[in-house]
Amino acid sequence: MTTRKIKPKGVKILKIFHIFFAFCWIIGGVALCLLSFITFPESGDELYMRSRILQIIDDYMIICGALGALITGLIYSIWTNWGFFKHLWVSVKWGMIILQILYGTFVLGPCINDNVIIADRLRDDALTDPVFLYNILVSQTGGTIQLAFLLAVMVISVWKPWKKRK
Repeated sequence: MTTRKIKPKGVKILKIFHIFFAFCWIIGGVALCLLSFITFPESGDELYMRSRILQIIDDYMIICGALGALITGLIYSIWTNWGFFKHLWVSVKWGMIILQILYGTFVLGPCINDNVIIADRLRDDALTDPVFLYNILVSQTGGTIQLAFLLAVMVISVWKPWKKRK
């Protein structure tokens, strides 16, 4: 059974959406990293607002961008000639993206969401809460690594290294 392929005009529209979602994901990651490293809240209210802003960026830019890129990537792999395993660079990209989505879902997301709750409840005292401080550390280091991997995926997408599989 052969799968119908998308026509060239449809592939161009798909590419626009795929790039848009990838852009949202990457820019969300940049914003998250910048805000977590360059802002220094001085009160409990500021701490809560920073935590909430990070959560909003995660919920609306990163998660939406990641899901959009995943869905458009699936469409690319199924209904165009790219496939999942025809090119090594596509397979590597898929592996990296799946791992990033899982790490973001089960590690980074909970840290960001928990910090909003902790900052709202403890306000000024949140800065001495060990869970809050640990979540910040995980978010900063994990978020920076995530961003580096996203940029690597972007480079792989443009450069298309490694030869076609036979």
